[in-house]
Parts: sequence; C-alpha cells; structure tokens
Amino acid sequence: MTSLATKAHRADARTRRPPFSATLRSEWIKLTSLPSSFLALGGILAVGLGGALFLALTLESSGVPSVPSIERTMGEVTIGTVVVGQIIAGILGVMSIGAEYSSGAIQSTLLASPTRLRALWAKAIVAFGVVTVVALVTVFGSWAATYPLYAQFGLDAPLGAPGVLPALLGAAAYLGLCAAFGVGLGAVVRSTTAGAIIVFIVTLLGPVLTSVLPYSLFSRVLRVMLLGNAGDAMARVAPEGAPFLDVWAGHISAEAGALFVCLWVAAALTAGAVALTKRDA
Repeated sequence: MTSLATKAHRADARTRRPPFSATLRSEWIKLTSLPSSFLALGGILAVGLGGALFLALTLESSGVPSVPSIERTMGEVTIGTVVVGQIIAGILGVMSIGAEYSSGAIQSTLLASPTRLRALWAKAIVAFGVVTVVALVTVFGSWAATYPLYAQFGLDAPLGAPGVLPALLGAAAYLGLCAAFGVGLGAVVRSTTAGAIIVFIVTLLGPVLTSVLPYSLFSRVLRVMLLGNAGDAMARVAPEGAPFLDVWAGHISAEAGALFVCLWVAAALTAGAVALTKRDA
C-alpha cells in the first residue's frame, strides 16, 4: 500500500505544472544569457543618451529658440530614446522567441511549459520589464545630463513642470510595450528577420510614409493610429488645453497614444497566443 502511494506521489510530482515564477525565472535566464540582448539594451542606452547630449551640445550653433518651450526641450531629451529605441526594443522582443524557433530550442521551452501560453506571457513580461528599466535609466539620465545645458539658455524643463515627469515615464513605458509587441509578433511570424522588418515599418517607416499621403480622412486616421506615432505622443509634453485626440490636425494626447499602443500590444499578443496554440512548434 505504501509502495503504491509513493509511486502515485512521484507520478503526480512529474505531471504537476511548475509555478509561473519558475517560468519567469527561466525566461529571465534565457534573455540575460544572450550577448545580443546586452548589445540591444546597451544600444538603447547609448543612442538615447548620445542623441539627447548631441542635440543639447549643438543647441547654440543650431539656433537657440527665442521663446522657451518645455514641449520642445522634452522632445529633444527623449527623441533619441524613442525614435531608435522603439526599433531596438521591438526587435529584442521578436528575437526572444524568434531565435528559439530558428535554433529549435522552442521545443524544449514548450515541453517545460505544456500550456504554451504561460511561456508567451512570461516572455512578454520579462521583455517588458527589462526594457522598461533600461529605458527609465536612459530617459532620466538624458534629462539629468542635458538639464544644465538647457538651463543656461533658460530652456530647462524641471521635473515638477507640468507634463515633464509623465513624458519621461511614458517614453520608458512605450519602449517596454514595444518589446512586448515584439514577443507577440515573433510568435506569429516565427522569424527574427521578418519580425524586425515589421517592427521597423510600424514604428518608423509607416509614420514617415503616412505623412506624405494625400490629405484625407483615411490618411489622417491611419497616421494617428500607427504604433510609432502613438508612442511618440506618450513621450511628449502636450500644449495646455490640447484635446484627447484630433484626427484632422494629427494631434494625439499622451493618454490617447497609450491607448493605441496598448491596443497594438494586445492585438500582437492575442495573435501570438492563437498561433502558438494552434500551430505545431
């Protein structure tokens, strides 16, 4: 009787699902053990800080604005992080799952997490968390490094000024959401190369192309809904009294931008979840 109970206990232990924390830890180890991950994260930091410092150091030679504008100052502080960082973050997310498909390691991942969706959520959470932390260091570092340079011209943007802190937090959150978007996209296309191309289109190339489309309701709606434009709105200080959303003027508030970005991420992760559960590894 005791022998039967012991065998049943061992069988139950073998079939018991590991806790979600173990899946998170596994994805954390995989992400931080890849040299390419550190290169991507270092790229976000270097481009964000370097871009902000370059604009601040060349301010006098390029022409100091006659009227101080916190909106412009913060735009220059976060532009490097957002414009290039969004692409790097998205590709990092795609790579976290696309690389496993190319190497065949995805089979081991899914064997360790038979429900599959747990692995997808864990990848998205880890990618979002790691990229957001690095982005926070980048944007706050950019602000601190450039503050005295702008202050000498009366263009400083104190953290206590309306919209400054939300813009910095919004920029960091946007990059984290781009990484989560990349995870969902990678689960759909199963290719780092294809995923990287799509990330580049929806974050940078798409907004540029829509800006030259003929002026129409379709082009205006497409412009405000693209991931890159929505994310840019999250990292900007909106003028006082600006509307939530103005399609014809192309204005997107930070709140509207966050809503559109979250919809993009939700759509990508939902599509990724369907692909992961319906298709063979």
